[in-house]
Amino acid sequence: MATQGRRWVWSMIVIACVWVWAVPAVVWGNSEGDALYALRKSLSDPDNVLQSWDPTLVNPCTWFHITCNQDNRVTRLDLGNSNLSGHLVPELGKLENLQYLELYKNNIQGVIPSELGNLKSLISLDLYSNNISGTIPPSLGKLKSLVFLRLNDNRLTGQIPRDLSTVSSLKVVDVSNNDLCGTIPTNGPFEHIPLSNFENNPRLEGPQLMGLASYDTNCS
Repeated sequence: MATQGRRWVWSMIVIACVWVWAVPAVVWGNSEGDALYALRKSLSDPDNVLQSWDPTLVNPCTWFHITCNQDNRVTRLDLGNSNLSGHLVPELGKLENLQYLELYKNNIQGVIPSELGNLKSLISLDLYSNNISGTIPPSLGKLKSLVFLRLNDNRLTGQIPRDLSTVSSLKVVDVSNNDLCGTIPTNGPFEHIPLSNFENNPRLEGPQLMGLASYDTNCS
């Protein structure tokens, strides 16, 4: 009986250890799935490209247009040119391992959530060719891994946040064909961004000239 008792105790310890080890993956999967499902609920999807997004699954890694790493954390969201409309949701900021957010060439409206500044692993933010309005969130300046920022062909207003000039990893910035105002930054990565990537913003002045053109020129 003593031997059986010890075996039972050891069995319970092993089960407990397995449960504790497995819980983080389930919690991650559920929280990321919840965030993505919040996006799905905010979008109109006439072509049913999001049909596989089942919130009852343990994690979203089997959903179409989602890529995960070996730890079942979401790293890519690929929904470019998918005939989607609606708006972005702040819950996207919970996808801590997201590297690519691809939502270009849809009809997404509303604003860019400031919570996207929490995506510390983000390499590419592609929201071009939508109907997005509002300002470019200064919180995007916290994205220290960002390489590609393409927001062109929307209805964005306000200034280009100077916070972006501290993102040394930036190689491509395109904000052309919006309604931005103020001046074009010249510091940091903006030294190498061609002026054509800022064109067709009627209220946006040329490169900022220290002491000659203020940051908020034409913004009043």
